[in-house]
Amino acid sequence: MNNSLTDILSSVKNGSISVEDAALKLKAAPFEDIGFAKVDLHRTLRQGAAEVIYGAGKTPEQIIGIADVMRQNGQNAILITRLSSEAAEAIKSNAAYGLDYRADAKIGIMGAMPKPDGIGKVVVATGGTSDIPVAEEAALTAEVLGNEVIRLYDVGVAGLHRLLAYLDDIMSASVIIAIAGMEGALASVIGGLADCPVIAVPTSVGYGASFGGVSALLSMLNSCASGVSVVNIDNGFGAGYMASMINHMEAKAK
Repeated sequence: MNNSLTDILSSVKNGSISVEDAALKLKAAPFEDIGFAKVDLHRTLRQGAAEVIYGAGKTPEQIIGIADVMRQNGQNAILITRLSSEAAEAIKSNAAYGLDYRADAKIGIMGAMPKPDGIGKVVVATGGTSDIPVAEEAALTAEVLGNEVIRLYDVGVAGLHRLLAYLDDIMSASVIIAIAGMEGALASVIGGLADCPVIAVPTSVGYGASFGGVSALLSMLNSCASGVSVVNIDNGFGAGYMASMINHMEAKAK
């Protein structure tokens, strides 16, 4: 059961909201049809996190329209992924709520970042500096979803001492996102050091035989380290979202 639904039921139990008010929250329309999109208004209740806007292929007007519906229905922080700088400028000029645009990650954020409420820390580590755009997509996704994030950038296996200098961060994390191109070895090394789940993200960084990230993908899929799972090439968003789910599992325990 996700946190939002648990909060509603707990509020009814302790008397801070009435049964009728709780029923209204649960009976709200599950989605709003605005023609070009059907905005999912119940996703927070079902999954614990609101719908995210995928920016690629959408016009600025469409993004603003979707965001307006989300804001009107109580969504405080809105995440927009794969957003071009041109679209971001148009949104900044026309959106009523403003936009914080992070160009390296192609991420747009409307509203204030929430306070971290996960059970621990999410570590985002990259093999090289060239992997940072994917890493920032993962890190910002996790932060918008309410997680404290530690960034360890350029700690790849070509200079292993750089990674070993951060063993305290690695060993204290509740989940680690390991992002690397080339041969993708970073995920296996971290998987052999950490006592928490490791989410591996292959990137399309590398020379010709890396095949646009396929080499790193196959290396990560074939990792001999236990506890390593793999998302798609350059899928920082997917890794950040999964890390947040793992870092909020206290709801299940309760």
